[in-house]
Amino acid sequence: MTDTTRPIRIGLQLQPQHADYRTIRETASAAEDLGVDIIFNWDHFYPLYGDPDGKHFECWTMLGAWAESTSRVEIGALVTCNSYRNPELLADMARTVDHISDGRLILGIGSGWFEKDYDEYGYEFGTAGGRLDDLAKALPRIESRLGKLNPAPTRKIPVLIGGGGEKKTLKLVAKHADIWHGFGDPETVERKVGILKQHCADVGRDAAEIEISTGVQGEPDELGPKLRGLGVSLFTVGVGGPDYDLGLLKKWISWRDAQNG
Repeated sequence: MTDTTRPIRIGLQLQPQHADYRTIRETASAAEDLGVDIIFNWDHFYPLYGDPDGKHFECWTMLGAWAESTSRVEIGALVTCNSYRNPELLADMARTVDHISDGRLILGIGSGWFEKDYDEYGYEFGTAGGRLDDLAKALPRIESRLGKLNPAPTRKIPVLIGGGGEKKTLKLVAKHADIWHGFGDPETVERKVGILKQHCADVGRDAAEIEISTGVQGEPDELGPKLRGLGVSLFTVGVGGPDYDLGLLKKWISWRDAQNG
C-alpha cells in the first residue's frame, strides 16, 4: 500500500453551491484547460457551508452536462449518496453518463450523512450503521446491473468509495472499490491505509490494486511528499462558489507535473 509507482493525479471537487450554473460550467472548463485530471461535484441538495438555503444544483444531472461540456477530464461525484437512488437506477445512470462522456466517468459512492438532505427530500435518515449496511447491499446490485445493461458500459467503470470508517467502510473498499477516498492528516491516512491493507488481506485482494485518494487543503510542497510516501496518488482540492478560486489547484497541478516528470 506504499506503492509510489502510480502517476500522481490531481482532482478538483467543484462544489455546486452558491453559484450560477454558467459559472460552474465555466470553472469546469477552466480547470480542464489547466490540466486537472478529474473534476468531481458532490451529491447534496443544499449547501454544506455558507447560507444553508443558498443556491445549489443536483449532482447527476450536472454530471450528464459535464460529460458534454468537457472532453478530456474524468468526471464523477465525490460522492454519490447511496440512499437517494435505487441501486439499479444508479447503475443505469452511471452507464449512460459513461457513454455520453466516452468512458470518462468515475462512480463515486458513499453511505450518506447530511441529515438535512434526508429530511427535506423525504428519505429515512436512520443510523450511520444502517446506512452502511444499505451500501453493502447496494454495491453488488450495482455491479450486477452494470453487467446486464445493453449497451454495456464503455469500460469497467472505476468505483470510488468515500469514507474512513475502519470496520465497515474500509471493508467495503477492500471488496468493491478501485479507488478509496479519505480525509485527514498524514498520520490519519497512514493508520487507515494500514487497516485497509488488513481488510484486503482478509478478502484475498492485492491492496496495490486500490488507488488511494485524499482531499487536500495545504501547500503541495509540504503536504504532497508526506502523503505520497503513504501511497496516495490522487490529490483533490475542493472549491466552493460563488467565485471559484483555482489558485491552490494550480499549485497542485504544477507539483504533479514536477513529480511525474
